[in-house]
Amino acid sequence: MNTGLSVYGKDARTIKFLELVFVDMNGFPRGMEVPMDRYEEATEEGIPFDGSSIPGFEGIEDSDLIFRADPSTYVEVPWEGVSRVYGYIYKGRKPYPADPRSVLREVLKELEKAGFRAYVGPEPEFYLFRKNGSWKLEIPDGGGYFDLLSPGRDVWREIALYMPAFGLTPEVLHHEVGMGQHEIDFRYDEALRTADNIISFKYIVKAVARMHGLHATFMPKPLRDFPGNGMHLHLSLWKGGENAFASEDGLSEVALHFLGGLLAHARALTAITNPTVNSYKRLVPGYEAPVYVSWGYRNRSALVRIPAFWGNGARMEYRCPDPSANPYLTFAAVLMAGLDGIRRKLEPESYVEENVYEMEGSRRKELGIETLPGSLGEALEELKKDKTVRESLRGAYRNFVEYKEREWEGYLEYLKDQRLPEDTLDVTEWELRRYFNV
Repeated sequence: MNTGLSVYGKDARTIKFLELVFVDMNGFPRGMEVPMDRYEEATEEGIPFDGSSIPGFEGIEDSDLIFRADPSTYVEVPWEGVSRVYGYIYKGRKPYPADPRSVLREVLKELEKAGFRAYVGPEPEFYLFRKNGSWKLEIPDGGGYFDLLSPGRDVWREIALYMPAFGLTPEVLHHEVGMGQHEIDFRYDEALRTADNIISFKYIVKAVARMHGLHATFMPKPLRDFPGNGMHLHLSLWKGGENAFASEDGLSEVALHFLGGLLAHARALTAITNPTVNSYKRLVPGYEAPVYVSWGYRNRSALVRIPAFWGNGARMEYRCPDPSANPYLTFAAVLMAGLDGIRRKLEPESYVEENVYEMEGSRRKELGIETLPGSLGEALEELKKDKTVRESLRGAYRNFVEYKEREWEGYLEYLKDQRLPEDTLDVTEWELRRYFNV
């Protein structure tokens, strides 16, 4: 298929435009284009813009903001003949407190003061649907898990070939459990770089899908009776050039305390790691998504799984996040929850290697296994009660909660109008309109 490289590749013409990219409160990329001759101005002085209509930046006081490019993120988009760069948002000379990328930068500084550097490896899943001009979701293949003959393999390969141009190293490409569902894993990196990489990856996937006449969606649960899209996070902390999670016996004390922090704050974290109404249609038993706050070494029904890797490969897999999460806010919250566990020397509870879904309720109660929130509204209430997770969002906390409360209230009003119960597991048109393309 002709993707336009011969016309738009950098060898064919000089790059003339630069995309300045940041994300809104939903983690959705926003930005503007400027002529390339303004690149130096964008990195040194910044480019002013009106932020009052950006989701999550919507106060009148947020009208006059400045985007300042981070030159370490500069890439050239091979199929468009433009360049892209991420950056930070400022209000006057100070970082804008609701800028998600700035929030993560501040958290990473706090982590560094404690002697740690954070590395994250994500596993974002997505569905490919045919374009048909309606909300009828047509699945273009009938493949299953690890199906090598899936028609989606041509799309995987093209995505993987473009990824290095954006600084991503593809590692594994495969069909997921759902028909039309796919996963492409890429190499882990430092937390800020990985958050940028997630935004870039979604951009590449959607662009390549469009070239093939398809819609790619990272919506957590686009179809009721199919598995949802998750984004498991592989987490590790490093200190002095060595993996602080590793020990001769497996996981270090630092790792176990970090795990204790994740479990202690898990219910509040879901408001950030699973931040949409649709997220909670995925977090139900029966579709491999975690529902119970527990951990284990081989247990894929647990919220946190410890993969069988030792030494520098030691890490933990946090299994509830989904791709609708803002990666900057998610990493900030998850890392601060873990750091709180290290500071307070929290021991991880609710260890289990049994299938938690099949346990009797009395057995889960005996083991002290809690349940994750069942809705965005419930998760927001948990967030409000958790000081550590609230403070992890820094100046974005108020904006995040106010924006998400409006989202939840809008959904409840829709259910009332449609005479649907609040706990419906049907994927509604309200959700498709709001989340399918975001």
